[in-house]
Amino acid sequence: MDTAVISLGGSIIVPGEIDAVFLRRFREMVLKLEQRRFFIICGGGSICRKYQGIAREIAEVSKADLDWIGIRATRLNAELVRSMFGNLAHPGVIHDPQAPIDMDRRVIVGAGFQPGSSTDLRAVELARRFGAHQVVNMSNIEYVYSADPKKAPDAKKLTRMSWPEFRSLAGDEWDPGLNMPFDPIASREAEAAGLKVAIIGNDIPNLERLLKGEPFRGTMIGET
Repeated sequence: MDTAVISLGGSIIVPGEIDAVFLRRFREMVLKLEQRRFFIICGGGSICRKYQGIAREIAEVSKADLDWIGIRATRLNAELVRSMFGNLAHPGVIHDPQAPIDMDRRVIVGAGFQPGSSTDLRAVELARRFGAHQVVNMSNIEYVYSADPKKAPDAKKLTRMSWPEFRSLAGDEWDPGLNMPFDPIASREAEAAGLKVAIIGNDIPNLERLLKGEPFRGTMIGET
């Protein structure tokens, strides 16, 4: 059975309020692709940033504590996503990427594990463990640009790029709440593992085309 590893950004699970329309469509697509196993690693979204923001307002909070707030938010989102698949899903959300997994289940849902990186790293670790060749990153970012398009109106969409090119844009430092197309720590590990990462936004038909090997909108990192 082919394996798809999806880093499902919290920004599309909970962009402000929980996006039930998106989640319903995502579930329908997963159910339709019956010959594929899905690892779905959930991010924190607006609920994460709201809690982190309040913590910063009230006191000087350590990066580790901010990370733990984010990790708990990812686990809440992951419980929601896991519950949508009933008995198709592995019982319980995966935190530790080395934990035992019931591979008779077609859907495995994961969340944050330890401070120092985002759920993108968990997706990379699971892809490496189970022999997937790519990670699909779904978020509110559809492409990687040559510069921040909010600051540089002439920034160009990039559809193919190497890992060195991406990492020169993303940097090497992790910060809780960092809003990048893909976590710098996960990027380093993905490059070392020879993985590709597809940045594709939140369009479900676009995801399905990618999984079927058809042309898609987005940026493929790890090839030129």
